[in-house]
Amino acid sequence: MSTTTFTVFFEDPFWVGVLETADEQGVRAARHVFGAEPSGQELYEFGFSRDYDRLVQRAQAGPPVAPTARPGWPARVLNPKRAARLAAKEQAAPRASTAAQAAIKAALEQSKSQRRAQSGAGRQAEAARRRGLARAKAKARHRGK
Repeated sequence: MSTTTFTVFFEDPFWVGVLETADEQGVRAARHVFGAEPSGQELYEFGFSRDYDRLVQRAQAGPPVAPTARPGWPARVLNPKRAARLAAKEQAAPRASTAAQAAIKAALEQSKSQRRAQSGAGRQAEAARRRGLARAKAKARHRGK
């Protein structure tokens, strides 16, 4: 069973949306920075745009993090009135879970290490190309050309 939540909150100075997907493997998350406060219409359009699909793909590509229980949210079946009170309390202060934050951080670290490896390989290839040009130029000088 997989659950997905999308939470929008203010993270000074921008409005941020966090997509959190929890399944058997763990919690995966991705964030989208909106900038100015998004209206209901903008959120509705975001849900049906390619941006949301990319956000879901980015969340699924990230490494899973072990889920943590939500504070104040028991694992057993609750009295409906208590469940309604807890749901209202959770909606009053929407925040991304600590597992989602850890998943976002892990995904950032993963992409950072990939980016470093790619840029290092690019630098080495450029250095090899320049070294080859310098050697060819030196050989041409020695041949008197």
